[in-house]
Amino acid sequence: MQEVKTLDRRTFSLEAALAILSGVVITISAGACGGSSYSSPTPPPTPTPTPAPAGDKSATISNNHGHTATITGAQVTAGAAISVELTLGSGHTHTVDISSADLTAIAANQRISHESTNNSGHSHTVTFN
Repeated sequence: MQEVKTLDRRTFSLEAALAILSGVVITISAGACGGSSYSSPTPPPTPTPTPAPAGDKSATISNNHGHTATITGAQVTAGAAISVELTLGSGHTHTVDISSADLTAIAANQRISHESTNNSGHSHTVTFN
């Protein structure tokens, strides 16, 4: 059986103080010893992320009866003039021409509108953004 050791208040206080002080770390800077002044290390530069392609853009189509039109993010990013086909609606399609300047505006979330081709006796106003 183990013997239980009791401590008086003075011994306990001394042991506690020594335990606390044993965890203290003393740091001496180079400046305190006559060396050059301390400067924090320069953080590495933050890399510039490669911009992700803009998301696909869907059109709002006036007097619509089933057409949809989408410009892909890749087409917006490429920026070259394109002709967008309005999907089959009521048995026919339309197209709308989108210029390079239009794609720049679409990429900047600016609204552009153009009239589609006239098929089956009608056309549509196609709006992006």
